[in-house]
Amino acid sequence: MALVTGESLQSELEVFGIPCKDDSVLDKMVEQCICNRIQVGEMVLEWVAYSSTKNGLKLTANTLEQFEHEVLNKKNKSKQSFRKEETHNRTRDIHSLQALIKAEEEEENLLDSYSTPAKGSQKRALTTPEHPHSKRSVALLASPGLLLSPASFSPSATPSQKYNQRGGKGEVVVTFGAVQGTRWAGRKAPGADVQLELLEGPEDSLRCSYKYMFQRLRDVRNVLTEKIEELGEGLRSHFNIEEFSPVSLPAQDSITVLGQVCCDSNGKLNAQSVLLEAGPEQGGQQVPVDVSELKEYSLFPGQVVVMEGMNTTGRRLMASKLYEGVPLPFYTSEVKMEMDEEPMNILVACGPYTPSDSLTFDPLLDLINVIVRDRPDVCLLLGPFVDSKHEQIEKGQVTETFEAIFSRCVESIVDGTKTVGSRLVFVPSQRDIHHHFIYPQPPFTLPNLSKDQAQRVTLVPDPCTLLIDGVTFGLTSTDILFHMGAEEISCGTGSDRFSRILKHMLTQRSYYPLYPPVEEVNMDYEKFQSFGQMPLTPDVLIVPSELRYFVKDVVGCVCVNPGRLTKGQVGGTYGRLLIQHSPSSDDGKRASPCLAAQVVKI
Repeated sequence: MALVTGESLQSELEVFGIPCKDDSVLDKMVEQCICNRIQVGEMVLEWVAYSSTKNGLKLTANTLEQFEHEVLNKKNKSKQSFRKEETHNRTRDIHSLQALIKAEEEEENLLDSYSTPAKGSQKRALTTPEHPHSKRSVALLASPGLLLSPASFSPSATPSQKYNQRGGKGEVVVTFGAVQGTRWAGRKAPGADVQLELLEGPEDSLRCSYKYMFQRLRDVRNVLTEKIEELGEGLRSHFNIEEFSPVSLPAQDSITVLGQVCCDSNGKLNAQSVLLEAGPEQGGQQVPVDVSELKEYSLFPGQVVVMEGMNTTGRRLMASKLYEGVPLPFYTSEVKMEMDEEPMNILVACGPYTPSDSLTFDPLLDLINVIVRDRPDVCLLLGPFVDSKHEQIEKGQVTETFEAIFSRCVESIVDGTKTVGSRLVFVPSQRDIHHHFIYPQPPFTLPNLSKDQAQRVTLVPDPCTLLIDGVTFGLTSTDILFHMGAEEISCGTGSDRFSRILKHMLTQRSYYPLYPPVEEVNMDYEKFQSFGQMPLTPDVLIVPSELRYFVKDVVGCVCVNPGRLTKGQVGGTYGRLLIQHSPSSDDGKRASPCLAAQVVKI
């Protein structure tokens, strides 16, 4: 603070035409400046403003006391409160974090007191800034190619103790095909060409974002009507059905009807609540269905079926036979593939890529290590990459934008696998907080990738059908297994629920055949009609889910649920496949291109 003198105050007052010859008044103003830590110019400006509101108040010792009481004291109090708030804000992050940890610990101790001794304590291993990074994390994060510095994402981004203490690393939990003696390594040298493209072609694919929330109910109805008619025509020609009868027309003989299964209320579908809703060509009405005479069935809302039965009153259909859908044919390549090539190694992983109790990307760094070790030809990486359901993201405990976190995450994957040369395919998820919350979901945009990086990266929508060296892959990051598993009802089928749901997807020819969708899926039906249907039956269908991992052959399609890379606070699983294109034999039988598959713990 500059030196305050009576002379400097007097000269500043003269600028505003305020005469002051009284030394006691000047001394009083000097005292006020020093006590309130005010510069000469600011002091004079405050007095000019104050005196102008008092009709030109004269500068005297009495008026200065009045000025000090009404202006300077209040100004000083506001400064002090601001400094206190600033100091409080600086320390609040640390104290609030410690309070949060203490509250969570007390809450979990309370929950533990109600648990049985056999279960033991379920307390989460708390992470605090005092715990150092693991040696492995420090070594990886020091690499210039890996940009995932935990402290940059969250002030409480400490490594997850439960994840670092997990067991069974690298353990194979599911096997499929001839895995004995299999060499899980890529066939290509770094930079070698892998033919990878969207099957629909760039002009027919969802390549960019689009406007949504503009659809009308009439448009939704038209999409559903076209689906009923298209699948109905396939069923009619496959089962040689002459014609379909209106669902509500009374008839004394057995009739064949076409329609979409729906529920008679807002609750879950059950055997007593099944309705069949016909398309406009069959009257467009709904009729209750009695399924008690069906020996076996598997039904879900939105399923297009053909039923035979009696409807003597026009008010209830007594179903006696159910015709299931027919899958589309497989892809047939016009170009002959060389058979002497080694099989192609493909890695599949699905987010989240962080444990639920930390925003450190340790699981992703471990996955990058796996990619560098096994050198797969193609890596299919499905979201979420920045999970909207992560606890710290929900509470806003991040210090960077979601887009910045995602960009650095992708750059780390691209740079970390540069020496391997694997092709990288990124599939978005509706749980990616930085991306569009709509289905079908447009691909990510990564404008900051260099030309060299972009050559290895393919950005695809959710869902999509990929053609990789003559083999077709169906990909969706939406948890359709979980959604349909909660709605499907069955009786006497003799198969497991996963196989039934996957068969429904293939026979309904859709990546999301459930209608209405669950609340968290925001469906745009016009885009769904164009980009959410299967153009053919894929050779391999990737359907990651919260449900248990598996690899299954369903109607000739190898269906893989690789699980998620993290399950809560601990590590999850990823998948790997050995693929080799094989043409049909002379008798027309098709051999599966998937030679072997595994699900492995990270």
